[in-house]
Amino acid sequence: MLKLKTAAIEKISHKDYFNIALSVDCVIFSYQEKALKVLLIESDLKEFEGMHSLLGDLVKPGEDLDEAPYRVLQERTGLKDVYLEQVHTFGNVERHPSGRVITTAYFSLVDAKHSKLKLTHNDVAWHNVAGVNRLAFDHKMILDTCLQQLREKVMEHPIVFNLLPEKFSLRELQDLYEAILGIELDRRNFRKRITAKDWLVDLNEMEEDVPHRPGKLYKLRPGLKKTGRLLSGVEQKMAV
Repeated sequence: MLKLKTAAIEKISHKDYFNIALSVDCVIFSYQEKALKVLLIESDLKEFEGMHSLLGDLVKPGEDLDEAPYRVLQERTGLKDVYLEQVHTFGNVERHPSGRVITTAYFSLVDAKHSKLKLTHNDVAWHNVAGVNRLAFDHKMILDTCLQQLREKVMEHPIVFNLLPEKFSLRELQDLYEAILGIELDRRNFRKRITAKDWLVDLNEMEEDVPHRPGKLYKLRPGLKKTGRLLSGVEQKMAV
């Protein structure tokens, strides 16, 4: 017969296992001046003096894991309802100088022009993703991992519309895709592929006050979710 033990005994017998901290790190992307940007903060740890890091924090006692990144976003930027996706968990033993900290990374997409960001810290600022070569902790690896996931999803899911205004041209949309993917796209093939997705609604309006030939304006088709809280695994399956 199996001999059962209490949770208290389990904790005592595995004391070291219950002394591991959990954290979350947010990779917050935006699109400005035809460049993909990421929001970074100057690290306040002496070991990483003069370096930048992603926005993150330890998960509070009693706080659900998936609630923590929303708290970080709200505290650091004032944003509440944004697209946010869990990407990967990073657990290298030496990744944090204070001790064993396992972190889960999330990425979000923010329209910086029309979202009211409340950047309360002077050392929080947007940086060109292409120019970020070194970050505190293992945050460069986390950034690269989130960027790769974003690149894998952009042609199959209408998530990039978070980075555009409500009305946009196909030229603007292609510029955004090129900034994310880091490559030039053939104009005709891109428009053909996007049109086949049936994501867009032609507004029968034209661009105004542009230095090039005005293009048609479009918007995301109603019913396609472009913002909102993270879907659970069950909700994701139901949405397919």
